[in-house]
Amino acid sequence: MKKGILEIIDSAVKQGVTLVKACLLIQIDERRLQRWRTRGERLKDILPGPLNAPHALLIEEKEAICKFALDVSYVDDSHRVLAAKGADKSLFYVSASSIYKVMRVNNLTADRSGRSHKSGRSTAPERLGIDGPNQRWCWDITYCRTNAKGVFLYLFAILDEYSRKVIAWRISWHMNHKEAMELLQEGLENEGITDIDVKLPDLINDRGTQMKAKAFMAMCKDLGIDQKFARPRTPNDNPFIESLFSIVKGYHSYPETFVDDIAAITYFTAFFEYYNNARYHGEIGFVTPVQKHTGLDKNIIKRRIDGLTKAKKNRLQKNRITKLQPKVDNALVIA
Repeated sequence: MKKGILEIIDSAVKQGVTLVKACLLIQIDERRLQRWRTRGERLKDILPGPLNAPHALLIEEKEAICKFALDVSYVDDSHRVLAAKGADKSLFYVSASSIYKVMRVNNLTADRSGRSHKSGRSTAPERLGIDGPNQRWCWDITYCRTNAKGVFLYLFAILDEYSRKVIAWRISWHMNHKEAMELLQEGLENEGITDIDVKLPDLINDRGTQMKAKAFMAMCKDLGIDQKFARPRTPNDNPFIESLFSIVKGYHSYPETFVDDIAAITYFTAFFEYYNNARYHGEIGFVTPVQKHTGLDKNIIKRRIDGLTKAKKNRLQKNRITKLQPKVDNALVIA
């Protein structure tokens, strides 16, 4: 690049442009050109400044930083914390940014603890394609506030991922695996799939103590239900039930608190009746969950499409006829 600039300058000077004006046009200082010319064959594109910065870290400082960063007592500390602790212990006095550069060069910016993280929890639950109801369910528990501060009721719910129908639900004062087992049994009975020869739905849930209780897991295994777990602190692994609870608590009639479990049961009986049988769900084609669950949605959606097509043809036909008719002069004629 430097040689190219010198050639451009020399060409401009030969054509009568002064050196000062040529440098001004290219926005380069004359003295820099003079330095470039004195180098001759040694002219290369190199970074400005000295090859070795006078304030560069010493080798022993870099070694002290690496040793300190790998110390088992400080493997969880960030480079900023290491800079402070290293100075407090008079091991090195280095800025946090310089420590980060040393750690990056030595591949120490990732986990330095050496602890194994292969717990099997980092994999999202497998969701194969489904084409009908009762192939995959998901369930969870949510808090419902009562009039007493710090006292809660618990809403258990199972949702069919294909139709978004609430298969079973219950209200309880206790959040334990026994309630979960009764909920699952109720869901199977509601859908009439208790026969041992019938393929039971997969079940996706979080990693709460109720889901991982030995009794609940044994029940799933005995029934032949493939229980799949969401990753810790990953709501997107169980999005359908999370969406349901958002709809439940965001509904305009949802009370802020419940007097007791009877009041909660009364409310949710009416709500889930409405949710399953009357509420149009946008994610399943704006039909109700029961219509989707029972297969009625196909004829409903087809009838809508046929109606739209017919209405469009009707509009085109009428608009064309109107366009072909001669315009009528409605002006008042005075004799």
